Order: sequence, then structure tokens, then C-alpha cells
Amino acid sequence: MKPLSEQCSEHQKKSAGEMPSEETRTAPGNGVTENASPTRESPGQQNGIVSSPDVSSPVSQPPSSTPGPPAQPPRDQWGGKYEFLLSCIGYCVGLGNVWRFPYLCYRNGGGVFLIPYFIMLFFTGMPLFLMELSLGQYGAAGPITVWKCCPLLKGIGIGMLCVSTLVCLYYNVIIAWTFYYLGSSFQSPLPWSCDALHNIPICRNKTNITQSPSEVFWNEKVLGVVNSKGLHDPGPVRWPLALCLLAAWVVIFLCMLKGIRSSGKVVYVTATFPYFVLLVLIIRGATLEGSLNGVTFYLTPNWAHLANAQVWNDAASQIFYSLGIGVGGLLSMASYNKFDNNVIRDTIIITIGNCGTSFFAGFAIFSILGHMAWRKGVPVGQVADSGPGLAFVAYPEALALLPGSVFWSILFFLMLFMLGVDTLFGNMEGICTAVLDEFPQLRSNLKHKTLFLALLCFSFYLLGLLLITDGGIYWFTLIDSFSTSFGLIIITLFMCIGISFFYGVNQFCQDIVDMICRCPPWCTKLLLYFKACWVVFTPFLLTFILTYIFIEMYRTPLRYGTYVYPTWGKALGVCMGAFCCLQILIWAIVAVSKESGTLKDRFQKSIRPLNSWRVNNINTTSQEQHVEPQQVEGPFTVNLTEADFTAMNWEAISEA
Repeated sequence: MKPLSEQCSEHQKKSAGEMPSEETRTAPGNGVTENASPTRESPGQQNGIVSSPDVSSPVSQPPSSTPGPPAQPPRDQWGGKYEFLLSCIGYCVGLGNVWRFPYLCYRNGGGVFLIPYFIMLFFTGMPLFLMELSLGQYGAAGPITVWKCCPLLKGIGIGMLCVSTLVCLYYNVIIAWTFYYLGSSFQSPLPWSCDALHNIPICRNKTNITQSPSEVFWNEKVLGVVNSKGLHDPGPVRWPLALCLLAAWVVIFLCMLKGIRSSGKVVYVTATFPYFVLLVLIIRGATLEGSLNGVTFYLTPNWAHLANAQVWNDAASQIFYSLGIGVGGLLSMASYNKFDNNVIRDTIIITIGNCGTSFFAGFAIFSILGHMAWRKGVPVGQVADSGPGLAFVAYPEALALLPGSVFWSILFFLMLFMLGVDTLFGNMEGICTAVLDEFPQLRSNLKHKTLFLALLCFSFYLLGLLLITDGGIYWFTLIDSFSTSFGLIIITLFMCIGISFFYGVNQFCQDIVDMICRCPPWCTKLLLYFKACWVVFTPFLLTFILTYIFIEMYRTPLRYGTYVYPTWGKALGVCMGAFCCLQILIWAIVAVSKESGTLKDRFQKSIRPLNSWRVNNINTTSQEQHVEPQQVEGPFTVNLTEADFTAMNWEAISEA
């Protein structure tokens, strides 16, 4: 690989001169383009210099204006690099950091779990994260349109869109639950505490207690799951939750109304507030009796767990769950970056910051759970839980034991709301960007764009009503278990293989170098590490994870509490995951069928990037060097165009 400065110089020269006029395909890995129809250059167009067709008299004639192709509506850009960083951090730092990582950490050997966790981060999380950011930023396009770089793999973008749709469908239900708890937190005493009058009989009957007050509130008041027999019996819609879900979608609609110009400002609050709350909870937890037992339980290492494949699978699944890889949100947000943004720097900051937040949140969770175990006189393991059980049962019960419980409860659920909204911003941005790129007329018409966003949010609201029925938690668990399961792993595996071997890993690294010309030399050295991951380590680890998922899915029944899902329910979940990843095969067949020639010729043509893949690169350079045509008075008048000034720049560079 050439030194970075030489590559940047060559890139600037190429960008200034390469302005093809027709849709062509570029062979990956080299600079040879295959024109759809060859054109003959006129003498005045050779060497990239466009001369005036005639030399006029002293009275110059105005240049003829011929209508060109319709211009694409301009894409928005982030107001600053901090908006992008905060949006990505808010997207990655979600509910999984608070309610999933601490539980996985103590269940899989305490501090020992950090070893497989960071190995999976460095060999799968970081490389795939950088791949998504680079694809979006270089192509300046969403999850579907960006696959102009390899039309054969357009189905990856469609699959990302399907996964993101399923995630948005159930994720906002969590925000609706948070709204419900947030509203209930303004009551004193808290309705799930033993101080509430209706909970006194439950708390006094300590000999025959089956459920705590927080479990009763969660199962009966919020979910109503006690009124449902299972997946086949959803029951009526719970209208208090329906109002909360409507409020949640209204908030999302208003925050995304102006695209990244509005959501980019909201993240200054939503991405930073959870850190403030976690810090306050850690300080408060450290002052409580028994908190040290909770922290010890959280971090005590058990080295025997390293030999368990389940530990490594949990580490990998947490990386995917937390970083939001393969859903299209990262790719879409990166598409609004400036072309020369340093994606390697952003990848390191966001991924390390996300994992550090997960570890940091564990202290806030287990210090207070340790105090709860001390108050009850039971081991910490009996009060620890994961997922909704932690966020809406165990932790609220622990908060109810603190002095000033109303204040701490409001603060906690406000933090959960911020975490959920930020993550949903990224998923919704992935869907909106994909559609707006495919139908650019929506982007230029604010009225049509607003109508599209309103219909999208309302459609999600109507579909989400199934998840807030009496048996809605069964459907919620089904979608949650399979939407980001094997289908997501297959999508990311094909993305990694397609970029590495079809588009060309060397060409992809060169594209990254083109974008980060001002990066220090360590960026180039770090690219060698990422190249090795994309070609060898990441595909291998993804294959291992996929194999383990299939084995576990076959031998382990799906459960919610004591309810075991029927075979048809599990089959429905498998169909959801299969539908997402089958888009890769379907759209690959479509791409091959559109080409001509033998099957081998069709395949080779379908993996060559379209020339419009490099439009963002060319447009960026041309905007920086744009000079309006001028007229120079003399014996003869010559109309100077932008190409003449570009040629002058070439001469200046060559002389330098």
C-alpha cells in the first residue's frame, strides 16, 4: 500500500478529472471502466480539457444552454461532527447496555466474560461497524441504494430494511411501557411498593408469597398477561398502553420531522442525559448497605466459563445487539457525513464508548440490587434478572426501597425513555433513508416527505397494537427472539464476504484512504488489521455464531416464564428470520437476470459497481473547486469553463 500522502494526491487528481457522462460499470479492484456505449472524444475534449467549439468575434455570443439531466435533490448533512457522534452513540447505547450486559456478565463468569466480549468486539464488532460507516459515507446513500457498489448484493439492503422494520415494530412498545411506568412514578407511594395500600396483604404474607408487588404490577396492571392463555389468545387491546404507544410514536414523528436537522439536535439531550443518570445512580448506590456485595457478585471471575461455547455466543450476540450492526441505521446515518470525515476515528470512539458504557452501567445496576438483596436477606442471584424483568420488575422494586423513591423512579424511567428513543431514531432513519433514496422526489417535497413519515409511524402504531394486548408479551418475545437472530447474522456475513471478495477488499481500503486523507499514519496501519478481519477472522467468527444459533434453536424450546411456545409459533419466528435473509437470494437472481450473456458473464457484470457509485466523491471535489465560467476580453473572446480551471489546477499540481 502506498504512503497515505501519495494516495491522497492521486485521488484528488482522479476526482478532478473523472467525470463520466454515461452509466458505466467499474471493475472492482482497478480503475478500468467498461462503458455501456463507447463514445468518441472530440479534439477539444482530449486530456480532460474542454475547449470552446468556435472562436468568436470581439462581440462574443452567449454560450448555448442545453438542458441536462434532472439534478438529484440535495442530501442533508450533519450540522457538525458532534451531532453524528452523539447520534451514533445514542443509537448504540440503548436498553441492552442497561438490562442485558450486566446480567450476561454475572451469568457467564463475572469479570471473565470481558475476555470473550472484547475479543468479539475487536474481531467482529469493530470491523463490521467500520464497514457500515465507510459504505454509507463513501456512497452517500442508504441501505438499498448504496449497493450500487455491487448490484448482486442489493438484497442485503432489502434484508436490512426488513430487520429494521421488525425491530421498530416491537422496540417502541418498550418505550410505551416506559411511559406507563414514568406516569405511575408520580404517585406516592409507588404503586409497586409495599407502602401502597393494595400491596399490604402481599407484603405481610411472607410465608406463602408467590409474587412480589412489582411482579403483580407488571403482570396484572401493565401487561395483563394473566388474562391470556398463550400466543393463540391475544385478548383485547389494553387502552392505557395504546395511549402510551401513540404518545411514543408522536414523539418519534416530531423529532424526525425535519430529518437529521431535527434529530441531530435532539441527541444533544437524549444521548448525554443517560450518562448523568447512571453517574447519579452509581453514587447513590455506593452509599447503600450491601451494595458492595452486588458489585462483587457482578465482577467475581469464574475462569471455568471460558471453556463454554455459550459464553462466547452470548458475547457475540451482545456485541451485535448493542452496536446495532446489520440493521441499516449506522449506514444511513453515515451517509449524511461529509466525504472526508474520519470513519476510523469515529469507529474507535463509538465502539469503545459503547462497551465502556455497558461495563459502567453494571455498577449502577448491581450496587442497588445488592442493597435489595441485603434488605431481603437473600443472595444477589435471586434478585438479579435480565431484559424487561430487570427494567420493569427487579430494579423498580429496588428503587422503591430507597428514601425518596419517587424521585429515583422518575429519574430511572426517564433514562430508559432517552435510551429507547435514541436507538429508535437510528432504526427509523435507516428505513426513511432507504425509501427516500429510492424515491428522491419525496426528499425534495417537504409536504410529501412529512406525509410519508406520518403514514409510516401510524402504520407501525397499528401493527404494534397486537403487542399491547393481554397476550401481547408472547408476540413481543417471539419477534424479539427471531428478528435479530440468525437472519441478522446471515445478512452481516454476506455483507462482509461481498465487500471483501466481490467488490474487493483492496478497493474498499483504498476508498477509505480516499476519504481520510488527513488521517495520521496510524490509520493506514490500522487498515491492515481491519483487512485481515474482513477477509479471515470476521467471516470465521460469524460462521461459528451462526452454527451455534442453529444448534440452540433446534434443541432449546422458546419460553416466556413457564409458557412454552407451540411448534407453529416457533416456526412463525423462523419464517420471520428466513424472510429477511432470503432477500439476498431473491435480489441476486433479479440482478443476474437483468444482465446479458452467459451465466458467468451475467454474474461478473452483476458484481461490478455502477459508475454512479463514485458520484459522491466526484461531486465533493467539484463543489470545492467550482468556478463560474468567465469571459476574458481580447482580440478574440474565449468562453472559459470549469474544466479550464481544473486543467490549471492539474498543471499547478504537476509543477509542484
